Amino acid sequence: MNTRREPHGAPPASLASDDRRERGISVYAEILDVPESEVLATFSARVGLPFAEEQLQAAGGASWAHPALTGRDRDVAVITALTAQGVSGDRLATHLRQARQHGLGEDALTALMTLLASYLGYPRASLAMEAVQDLFNTDSPSTGSMRNSSSA
Repeated sequence: MNTRREPHGAPPASLASDDRRERGISVYAEILDVPESEVLATFSARVGLPFAEEQLQAAGGASWAHPALTGRDRDVAVITALTAQGVSGDRLATHLRQARQHGLGEDALTALMTLLASYLGYPRASLAMEAVQDLFNTDSPSTGSMRNSSSA
């Protein structure tokens, strides 16, 4: 893994190129679970075109592409941030599904919510835990094998 840093903690030069939007589209294709060709329309329908375009640029930057963080690391960070803000519903569910794709199973997400309850408080962590339960309780038998994979 390349964790080379440029002066003053800047991301590697390869992350500063002009293709931020394309990288952002790739990031949101994974988050939204849609083909890259449908990202702009899907994302714009949720948040409007100006906001979607701005976020595609942001997601194409170092925060989503820096090699020092794995997809799993980012999932834990984003789920923690959303839980801390009391975000639930489709926003949280989208990131929980992505976390499951990156190897975070029910046990790991339950352990994360239990830890977060100590730091964020029971109401917000329990709301997020309900989303975890919904994710795994609505699984088809073919995805049930992810229940016990990986622990936090």
